[in-house]
Amino acid sequence: MKDFFAYFFGQGDTVEFSLLTPAHFVPILVMLAVIFLIYRKRDALRQSRCEENLRYVLAFALILTDMSYYWRLIGVPALNPNPVEHLPIGVCGCAVILCSYMVVGKKQSLFDIVYFWLLSGSLFALITPTPITYTGPTRFRYYQFWLEHTLGYVAIFYMIFVHGMRPTVRSAIKSYAALVILAVIAYNVNVMLPGANYLYMARPEAAPSVLDILPANFALRLAVMAFAIAVMYVLAYLPWYCKDRRAAQAQEEVGCGV
Repeated sequence: MKDFFAYFFGQGDTVEFSLLTPAHFVPILVMLAVIFLIYRKRDALRQSRCEENLRYVLAFALILTDMSYYWRLIGVPALNPNPVEHLPIGVCGCAVILCSYMVVGKKQSLFDIVYFWLLSGSLFALITPTPITYTGPTRFRYYQFWLEHTLGYVAIFYMIFVHGMRPTVRSAIKSYAALVILAVIAYNVNVMLPGANYLYMARPEAAPSVLDILPANFALRLAVMAFAIAVMYVLAYLPWYCKDRRAAQAQEEVGCGV
């Protein structure tokens, strides 16, 4: 039993997870299926007497998946946990915590931030989940990673479909400002702790990822990252812009008909 737990909560010495495989696609498909189910059952969920309890369960699951990452590090000394690599300074981890408070309190102000963070930043974690390169489907970290990175999307789409939340241009500005603040904190931590690489501002990831295309020069790297994130913000808001335009055009047509 001891050997089983040592294996399950540990990590391998060779690559156990590969991109564009069933182990990569299945968690994303499950997430999309859950979101679709929420959309189909949105009216029933909104009117359910258990709706509040459901939000509390979702918030608890978000917190649990995030905290279990650190519990695993503490419980498995072979993983060599250290503050240089494992401080809670990152878009994904912060977004999960904010999502938990968002669903409990139905906070539009938190939705404004995490909507763009998840669809513009954490999205890359789904495309290239390099942190689990050495932990495949037979290990705890694989499931912790996918739950942490997919439950956030479930939370924001739950608030969209069930509680009618939506982003605005002001939301995007607020979210980008919050991201800049987080980036400033990460930069200073990277400077103070040699070897730290929070928000991947210091260097690319060790495993292959989309960030490998960024220039090594810090100023250029930062500029490209800022521009790319701004573009992602625009794309994340684009469906709502198109929806508003269609609604405005429909209203104009009604007015002209009268």
